[in-house]
Amino acid sequence: MIRFPAEWEKQSAVLIAWPHRSGDFTNRLEAVEATYLFIAKTIAQYQSLIIVCRDDSHQQHIKSLLISDHNIDYIQAAVNDIWVRDTVFLTVENDGQIQLLNFRFNGWGNKYAHHEDDALNHKLLTHSPFKGASHKDVDFILEGGSIESDGVDTLLTTRQCLLNPNRNKGFSQYDIEQQLLQHLGAKRVLWLDQDSLAGDDTDAHIDTLARFCSAATIAYTSCEDSHDRHYHSLKRMEAQLKAFHTQAKEPYSLVALPLPKPIFDEDGQRLPANYANFLIINHAVMVPAYDDPMDNVAAERLEACFPGCRIILTPCRPLVRQYGSLHCMTMQFPHELFSKDCS
Repeated sequence: MIRFPAEWEKQSAVLIAWPHRSGDFTNRLEAVEATYLFIAKTIAQYQSLIIVCRDDSHQQHIKSLLISDHNIDYIQAAVNDIWVRDTVFLTVENDGQIQLLNFRFNGWGNKYAHHEDDALNHKLLTHSPFKGASHKDVDFILEGGSIESDGVDTLLTTRQCLLNPNRNKGFSQYDIEQQLLQHLGAKRVLWLDQDSLAGDDTDAHIDTLARFCSAATIAYTSCEDSHDRHYHSLKRMEAQLKAFHTQAKEPYSLVALPLPKPIFDEDGQRLPANYANFLIINHAVMVPAYDDPMDNVAAERLEACFPGCRIILTPCRPLVRQYGSLHCMTMQFPHELFSKDCS
């Protein structure tokens, strides 16, 4: 029996990879580090945080920013990108035991260099707290941001990503479903036909579009401005979500998350700012914020989805400059995985 836990289940830790001056954020590192500092300090208040850093010098630099090391572990390893949602282990329960799954990573369809990212998980296994953990290498390309689990038996994803031949060329939808069912233990896959948000280079990752908030609730990116380029596409996605049903044959409770006002880079390219890229941690939900009036609207709507959880608006405008946001740069691990007790 295999089960892919939902993100709202109790966690032991969250992992992030701290940006470095030689990486993609070189020209805005100070602003991005301010965001990382906020995220790191917030997570460490609720549970353990694992920071992947480049070397001793980089680690000391991060420590000087954080000041306190409470609930924080460091692992030194090279990465190509900081988007660990797509490169780090996915965690399943296998016959009641936690197992780390190391899927292959090919730089979002060979768009970017990825040799260090594809090798990252084997490096993690040589360090505490991963050392000695049960793990399995899976010869299948899969990114964590491309799938959503309800924690029971259902996965949510997009055809535009998983069926893209730049991932697992020659695989049919049936072939891919069999891989997902075999390794993640789901009994069914809900497929959305949905284009990427402008600026998204992942081929429509589900964690920018629609997220399970419970086994019966889905929060999704929506648009009410008929002049916005996303309007018709997101309305089609909304209609698809309305047609989905739970295993009990009930329609899902749907929660619309508005888009913030468009954000553009220096070249006039619209960036994929959205609120579906929230992160659930123990007793709190961190919600991307973009200095936009819709920040509070999204926070209020998600607060209703997670009763008893603190909603924390998290500055993500610097992150989206590199085409990702809060969920993309984090990966959580279930509480059974590490010996440390979670908060």
